[in-house]
Amino acid sequence: MRLPFVVLALAVAAATASAQHAPPAAIPGEALFVVSGRGYGHGVGMSQYGAYGMAKVGYTYDEILGHYYTGIELGPAATQQVRVLLAEGRRAVTIASTVPFTIRDEAGDIYRLPAGPLTLREDLELPTAERPAVAVSPLVVRPGKAAPLSLDGRLYRGSLQVSAQGGFLRVVNLAGLESYLQGVVAGEMPHSWPLEALSAQAVAARSYALANLVKGKPFDLYADVRSQVYLGVAGEKPRATEAVQSTAGEVVLYGGKVASTLYSSSSGGKTASAADVFGVPIPYLVSRPDPWDKLSPYHRWGPVLLGARTVQAKLGLEARVLDATGAVTPSGRLRSLSVQTTTGSEAVPASLVRTALGLRSTWLSIGVLRLDRPSGPLVFGSSVRLSGTSRGLASPMLATSADGAVWAPAGPLVREANGNVSFTVKPVRTTRYRIEVEGAASSALLVQVTPRLQLVRPAEPGVLTGTVRPKLAAAAISLERKSAASWVPVGQATLDDTGAFRVELTLVPGSYRARISATDGLAAGVSPSLQVTG
Repeated sequence: MRLPFVVLALAVAAATASAQHAPPAAIPGEALFVVSGRGYGHGVGMSQYGAYGMAKVGYTYDEILGHYYTGIELGPAATQQVRVLLAEGRRAVTIASTVPFTIRDEAGDIYRLPAGPLTLREDLELPTAERPAVAVSPLVVRPGKAAPLSLDGRLYRGSLQVSAQGGFLRVVNLAGLESYLQGVVAGEMPHSWPLEALSAQAVAARSYALANLVKGKPFDLYADVRSQVYLGVAGEKPRATEAVQSTAGEVVLYGGKVASTLYSSSSGGKTASAADVFGVPIPYLVSRPDPWDKLSPYHRWGPVLLGARTVQAKLGLEARVLDATGAVTPSGRLRSLSVQTTTGSEAVPASLVRTALGLRSTWLSIGVLRLDRPSGPLVFGSSVRLSGTSRGLASPMLATSADGAVWAPAGPLVREANGNVSFTVKPVRTTRYRIEVEGAASSALLVQVTPRLQLVRPAEPGVLTGTVRPKLAAAAISLERKSAASWVPVGQATLDDTGAFRVELTLVPGSYRARISATDGLAAGVSPSLQVTG
């Protein structure tokens, strides 16, 4: 049905008038993100604190491994030696021994060297009894009897292979698998823990190393977190060595192949599946309950308070951050974070959220506190509806302060299902507001209150009068007249005890207004303009 033209015109006019009188949209305030979490690390596979807890109540290392890796069995390892990258891109390295040692180069020549340090550079020149000799890359430096070699002051078992290429040196440790593990286990798990936990760590570390040998490189493993942290002899501890030796050659098998036995410090009470964290389902890396992890100091952690500007900078976002909500996996971990900015929404992967923001895990709960700023000051006697967000946090309370130093509770807040809050306030002085929860508070919102000024022209010629509320006895009032694009002072007055003022002046046609400076907890204010016609 078509509306008559007159009816349609009236409807449009009403809508236009409504839009003109609608209150200005609030300006989004500075968001505070309150992050709490569970666990430490990616959470897939064995929880080290969980292994510790299981060992303390009597579980054996094979039972520990069987709990965290579903459907596995233990079997013998085929590999007995590994090549561990210790250094690359170096101009020079220093190898030392406390007893005489030997070097064999690629040409098969053998050089016998005395005890002490040997500095090698890209030319691989070696000192000999007769004259310096240039060896052919790569060199294999072999230790003397019962005395490990050191590289730049750190001792390693086995031999060191030194290669020169493109003006740089690379050093690889040729070590027995069990010797390598002796330098790994105590660095991955406290050596004071029960032997069964250390034994589970030894088998897991052995299996992980063999299942993740580096492909396409002249070495098998890195000596850092790209593989496992390997400290050489300096990392060996008697109990860790006992755990390695008592499980020598044992690995975790699934379907007859060595399993990639991922592990992390703390699960938070439930391990994550590989599908949840890495997007690839692995049958023996599924989510498992982990009640023993409660012994971990990171079983639950937080809150960590992150301002919106910090989140924006660390995540490398261009626009100002207003809000954030997370999508979670079945095991409770964050899959991705949807960050709302002034220009739209952006999805950030959970792994980037964790590393960029320096968080312990992706098992996160993210609370948001934000109060939005009303446009302009509030005139005395008026009220304003404030809005904001309080999501994911218990028992939000409104608090007020006159000076920003001392805060007083003003009552609980009622929020909608999406976390939005709104409430009406009627302050009589400039007041700060914030949302408080246990352990955190939103950024303070300053609501400025200006005096209510009224300027009138009485019947008396050459006089303008007015009132100010609240009563501010003896406060100074400035009278201004508009001249072109600016306001020019044309008179002054002092408020009497009733909050009234009177100004005598030569009136000329134009626009006039009264102004009062900030005083007594009120912001500076002006009256509506008064048009004088003659």
